[in-house]
Amino acid sequence: MKFPKIALFVALTFAATTALAQPRAEYPRPQFERSEWVNLNGEWNFELDLSNSGYSRKLYKSKALEGKIIVPFAPESSLSGIGHVDFISSVWYQRTVQVPSEWAGKRVKLNFGAVYYKSEVYIDGRFVGRHYGGSDSFSFDVTDFVADGQPHSLVVHAESDVRGGKQPAGKQSSRYESYGCSYTRTTGIWQTVWMEAVDACGLERVQVVPDIDQNTLTIIPAYYGVKGGNRFRVSLTDGKKVVAKADVVASQGMPVVLNLKKVKLWSPESPFLYGLVYEVVGADGSVVDRVDSYAGMRKVHIDGTRIFLNNKPYYQRLVLDQGFYPDGIWTAPSDEALRRDIELSKLAGFNGARLHQKVFEERFHYWADKLGYLLWGEMASWGMSAALPETGRNFLSEWGNVVVRDRNHPSIIAWTPFNEEWKVPNNEAGRLYNDAYQLTKQLDPTRPVNTISGGIYVISDFCTAHSYQQDGEKLHKQIFNGEKFYQPQGPTQDKYPHVINQLIYRGDVPYVLDEFGGIKCAETQPKDGKSWGYGDAAPTREDFYARLESLVKAITDHSDKVCGFCYTQLTDVEQEQNGVYYFNRDSKFDMERLRAIFQMKAEGYEQ
Repeated sequence: MKFPKIALFVALTFAATTALAQPRAEYPRPQFERSEWVNLNGEWNFELDLSNSGYSRKLYKSKALEGKIIVPFAPESSLSGIGHVDFISSVWYQRTVQVPSEWAGKRVKLNFGAVYYKSEVYIDGRFVGRHYGGSDSFSFDVTDFVADGQPHSLVVHAESDVRGGKQPAGKQSSRYESYGCSYTRTTGIWQTVWMEAVDACGLERVQVVPDIDQNTLTIIPAYYGVKGGNRFRVSLTDGKKVVAKADVVASQGMPVVLNLKKVKLWSPESPFLYGLVYEVVGADGSVVDRVDSYAGMRKVHIDGTRIFLNNKPYYQRLVLDQGFYPDGIWTAPSDEALRRDIELSKLAGFNGARLHQKVFEERFHYWADKLGYLLWGEMASWGMSAALPETGRNFLSEWGNVVVRDRNHPSIIAWTPFNEEWKVPNNEAGRLYNDAYQLTKQLDPTRPVNTISGGIYVISDFCTAHSYQQDGEKLHKQIFNGEKFYQPQGPTQDKYPHVINQLIYRGDVPYVLDEFGGIKCAETQPKDGKSWGYGDAAPTREDFYARLESLVKAITDHSDKVCGFCYTQLTDVEQEQNGVYYFNRDSKFDMERLRAIFQMKAEGYEQ
């Protein structure tokens, strides 16, 4: 855990450099980028409101607060300059904003990458809007609250109750201290805040659907508004060359189909991305909105017991990535840090990651798209009481927003709403599992859904299991004993015959061991012995390599039945000391040796 005296030093150091470098200054939404925008990251006024008295004290009308914070870093983090690691029920932010006079006549959008958990926004003491959800992005139209070129007081209030069981919390600790696989909490603003100018008939979002079998790319637009005479213009580029284009009437939800003569596919081995330009054109021929984007042409589908990428069975060699940072917690200290995590993973021999119990920011998906890295998108589902109806309401709205935000990224090849849920599916919990699966398929029918990773097997497109068996021979027998596949102990069909959904995997869909390993190595452990992990530690690095090789071989020997794995984990996280890298991303092991092990041949697969 981090403590205020450490944060104070960081705050003083950071304050000295703030004027020179704005934190996280890059555009936060690279797949939907506009040129007219203002980054609001940096120093804000700030106040912890541990007694929840802020409303009584009318802090929403504030023009200043008692402290300072560096946005977008959460107050628990050292990079924020606060470093308060006890439970935080309520926080207030304030800063002055000014809309550029050049934006006159445009709608002004105030955008938030993410704020944990319940947030409210005020401008000059007037209520703008409220949002529920700590992982999804959201936006408010503040045009009617601001005057061009005039200063205004922006106040953001955030509340969180990770112990209440009604909000998705992921790996945030429910105790004061971090313990086991639960870590330092994140409260309030933890992703970029920005303003942008948008025409009243500009694009709100698009859905992009690649079809490599018919050589088409379909664009489904949603506009803030439509106006007679407006047209929608799309250009697809390969470098500087336009390879497909369309010019159609701007109509809500009407698909635009681009036909490609020759398709360049996206894959980890060749992550080619087409450039995309969207333009809304007025009746007079002027461009009223322009968005720069990109797309990857690739296909993911299931055939029998295998998962296919671009119509070929593809063996997934994934790593568990929890996306925690020593100084930023849920927030990466820099854009380069996001890219570096992917490069480190590829260096160790992985071709992708299961993003675990955290919704990663869009910049991470961008780098995965650019570098060729497979992702399973996962919700921060832990911390909820799934049997409570209010919990289900909170979960589904947030998860739906996440899927819509991220469904255009070619790197994301599967969705995982839940992790290790064990509640019998004949009550509100079962209703939530089914609703989450159906909602995901409705919002994105192009990707398979792993409804519950490693928990009970209910409605799902493929099956996953978790095993931290540390002996290779035992794991080999455990995965498939000649009669049935390994599943963690849970409810059975015999015990619950009234449950319609099957609870036991019967070998009819793909099977992935999506958590295994977690090997600790005594030679790399801190000398104080204060660490947590799975099983007994391997005494030396050589013992670690031998154990790891035996486990990976046990899985790849079953490649006729098991179509991939996910190793725990990429980095140490606080007290959990079983990463292939240290928490600060330094190397623990010989990466060439790890790479050879993780890329062990799986029969029946090309890569």
